[in-house]
Amino acid sequence: MLLNNKVRHEVVHPLNYEYTSIKNENLPEKPSREYKFKLDPFQKYAINCIERNESALVSAHTSAGKTVVAEYAIAKALQNRQRVVYTSPIKALSNQKYRDFVQEFGDVGLITGDITINPNASCLVMTTEILRTMLYRKNDVVKEASWIIFDEIHYMQDIDRGVVWEEAIIIVPSEIRFIFLSATIPNATQFAEWVCKIHKQPCHVISTDYRPTPLQHYLFPINGSGIYIAVDEEGEFHQDNYYKVMNLLETESESKLKKWKNNSKDFTDILNIVKMIISKNYQPAIVFSFSKKDCEIFAIQLSKFDFNDDHEKNMIDEIFKNATATLSDEDTQLHQIQNMLPLLKRGIGIHHSGLLPLLKEIIEILFQEGLVKVLFATETFSIGLNMPAKTVVFSKLKKFDGSRKRWLTSGEYIQMSGRAGRRGLDDFGIVILMLDEKIDSEYAKDMIKGSPNELKSAFHIRYSMILNLLLLEPYKPEVILEKSFYQYQNRLKEPSLEKNLKNLQNQYSKISIENEESIEEYYNIYKQLEIYKEDFKSVINHPVYILPFLQPGRLVHIKINHQHDLETNLDDNAILNEESNTIDDDDFGWGILINFQKCFTQIKGSDVKSEFEGNRYIIDVLLLCKQGTEKDHLEPKPCEEGEKSDAIIVPCDLSSVEEISSLRVFLPNNLKNLESRNQMAKVISEITKNYQDGIPLLDPIEDLKINDSSFDQLIKKIQILEEKLFKHPLHDSPDIKTLYEQYDKKMVLNKKIKYMKKKIGKIKNILKLDELKYRKRVLRRLGFLSSSEILELKGRVACEIQTGDELVITEMIFDGVFNDLTIPQVISILSCVVLPEKEKEDYLIRKEMRKPYKQLTDIVKKVLKISIESKLEIDEEKYIESFRKNLINAMYAWGSGEPFANICKLSELYEGSIIKVIKSIDELLQQLVKAAHVINNIELENKFKEAIKQNHRGIAFSASLYL
Repeated sequence: MLLNNKVRHEVVHPLNYEYTSIKNENLPEKPSREYKFKLDPFQKYAINCIERNESALVSAHTSAGKTVVAEYAIAKALQNRQRVVYTSPIKALSNQKYRDFVQEFGDVGLITGDITINPNASCLVMTTEILRTMLYRKNDVVKEASWIIFDEIHYMQDIDRGVVWEEAIIIVPSEIRFIFLSATIPNATQFAEWVCKIHKQPCHVISTDYRPTPLQHYLFPINGSGIYIAVDEEGEFHQDNYYKVMNLLETESESKLKKWKNNSKDFTDILNIVKMIISKNYQPAIVFSFSKKDCEIFAIQLSKFDFNDDHEKNMIDEIFKNATATLSDEDTQLHQIQNMLPLLKRGIGIHHSGLLPLLKEIIEILFQEGLVKVLFATETFSIGLNMPAKTVVFSKLKKFDGSRKRWLTSGEYIQMSGRAGRRGLDDFGIVILMLDEKIDSEYAKDMIKGSPNELKSAFHIRYSMILNLLLLEPYKPEVILEKSFYQYQNRLKEPSLEKNLKNLQNQYSKISIENEESIEEYYNIYKQLEIYKEDFKSVINHPVYILPFLQPGRLVHIKINHQHDLETNLDDNAILNEESNTIDDDDFGWGILINFQKCFTQIKGSDVKSEFEGNRYIIDVLLLCKQGTEKDHLEPKPCEEGEKSDAIIVPCDLSSVEEISSLRVFLPNNLKNLESRNQMAKVISEITKNYQDGIPLLDPIEDLKINDSSFDQLIKKIQILEEKLFKHPLHDSPDIKTLYEQYDKKMVLNKKIKYMKKKIGKIKNILKLDELKYRKRVLRRLGFLSSSEILELKGRVACEIQTGDELVITEMIFDGVFNDLTIPQVISILSCVVLPEKEKEDYLIRKEMRKPYKQLTDIVKKVLKISIESKLEIDEEKYIESFRKNLINAMYAWGSGEPFANICKLSELYEGSIIKVIKSIDELLQQLVKAAHVINNIELENKFKEAIKQNHRGIAFSASLYL
């Protein structure tokens, strides 16, 4: 139901619930909380839901005012003398909210992993992990809550931590009501339906796309002379400006375009943009970069400018000195502390996860006060922290997501660009996108104007969940699987999958082939022959054999294969139709090799020592493509025979070489010239005409020198099958092409039908049930669980471990690894299990840690071996890598009492990253104290308490400025 042009309201409620419409309800005469400003419509409807004691999901853009809803729920609960819990995804946001709520309500407490303040307060602010732990422990605090507020609920799709939200929402008692606050998500109603189903209570959806401060989006081509509006505040996409920018990028690429390099000292474009921002009074500005190092380099390059007056400098100096007053003299000499103040006084700031936590908070406060005019920040600044700017700049639109470099999704773009525009201060926010390469217009339009990403479950099974649920009645792990949002979303697909299956079966039944047995035999021979020929081609194209012949001018036949494995690449809705039964390859015919280059992508698990193995090669080939390809920036496609063509140099994978000729042609000096490329296109045509019986090929044995008995056998198999194919009765039939295509269509349909049946079968069952069975098997074999699924002592100990791998850490306790260790050794070995960031250097382990580290790796291998034997799918390399030793020496020094400055010299990691590890060790030590108490090992319990005293010190645990 669309309540007005700005707000959409829907409600999901159980069948037997007596629901009355909220449409015409007014705000109460005596509200629990009053506001000095006029409430937006979405805020009014959310408040009405709270007054009715009904749960609500509020979905709105950043800075739209969702916090008003949270504040009202808190005020309502306190007025009724009820307890309310507010959860956030990150500690920094929890600290900020605690500060804000204390000022507003007074009776507020804070519980995070390392801080506990007033834990019996009526309003408790905590991280979602703490809430989940309390729920597992049946904590009375949670039982007494009337409302739980989940801020940033869209964080539920975080791959690593999103599962925490799902677990918590499922096991919260159904009498409690929820307020979910989220960025805009298109499937908000689906989420509300899930909440309604598992808790048998109504859940309202109040969503708005309205931005209190509209945005203007500009494109800036690097090395360009200005910005071009792409999307105005009315949401209109300016196609003409887009093409101007793309043409500029194309021109630059042919002359002087310089793409960003991390080590480049030429940041003229950033400087020009910042100067423009300051001159037009568009500050404060956030410049987003996806590299911590780039943030720092940008800021240092900008330090020749000064954006603050003397009064502002004095204010910054005073705030900085007051904030760092409690630090020791040694800590104040830290590189980051010493080097940040001069930048800040100039109005320039840096914000990324590698900064000292204290320094991050100082910068956040200075930014909020308008004393930092330009802030260089990574993506994390856009999550949770409510710190808008007038202008947002994207230094790049591509990011590395851990596996590949890709364009930003519309959801990521919306999250970061949403920081532009300060409500009540700016008429509109400004977003500037720096581009160093062309981007497809539809993709650009979709990213800037497109819908945010759907909320998708990131649910996965963890050992801590299984163990804790076995302690918690009435929930069992199977119940959580059944009730998960993951399961709910998958079951919603069932009707469409059933419909697709029926459609496929109908298509299959309509195909009637005369003399089907004969064409089946022919088809099978042909397909087997294709497999052998593909094997033949892969041998020919192996770098060991082909690289010596990849000289410029060599004629190569290029065929790009688009056939994908149906099991992994089917789109359940779009691809399951008649048109998608076959996917044609792009056969470009003969082209001319220009050059080749190596791409370093090491093959995992390869034990071949060859210098070529594990590397991918890209070849640049001049090919005849459809006319207009270059002009309209289209994907290269082969032209039909007789058609006019464009001669384009196309990068191809080495595997796309279908044949390699013994012929070479002379190349002109400059192939960037269209006339030169067209001349070479004529050469290709002439050679093709002259060799009507086929262009001569390199001989695999005589020329390529392939001397391998298995290759000889492969050639014989191909010859036998070709002879069999040529002798088949259907081979010379005029109907063979039609018959083959009919039978091929039937086979593809049959494969799709099997795939769909398998997928539907999985959905009908509880998803991930097999994985749960395998994980329980691991727990039984390690002695954490009895055959009757009763927790053994090991299992109860593992329930106390939430930081790090609970199986490995528990095994370390029971194997006596900690018994003879000194305090520095304990702190040092724990650094290996809290997943520090990767470092390039591989440090030699100091002698005191060699034995403990060997004990740790032995346990890791033992757990890994049992996991594999229990049929659990596990990435062996990733699992072993997760126990990193790169901070083992640094943490030994920290455990020995050395100052933090010395620790920083023992690692290449940023100071903030080291502190994150120290704090994780602190949390783990507190959990180990409880674990030792479970087994009644007083000596070990005291050792861990002593380790906490030694670890919990200095700048790593400086008090938050928000508290």
